[in-house]
Amino acid sequence: MTEIHSKARIRWACRRGMLELDVLFMPFVEQAYDSLNAQQQAVFQRLLTQEDPDLFAWFMGHEECKDAELNTMVSLILDRVRV
Repeated sequence: MTEIHSKARIRWACRRGMLELDVLFMPFVEQAYDSLNAQQQAVFQRLLTQEDPDLFAWFMGHEECKDAELNTMVSLILDRVRV
């Protein structure tokens, strides 16, 4: 697994092949990433290493992520969008 260290790399990793994911990730990284604790940031970085079809299924509610940490991060991102 490739680790993402700098904010610039995180922003770049947020640019996906699907507009639906871009509109979730880009605002989240700009508005909320810095307020996450180190463990949450690591989970977010790990989330960014997942495949787009899986991410799309999780965020659109078609499937539930089996990884509890990633599932929690998906919920956190979705909760911010709903506010």
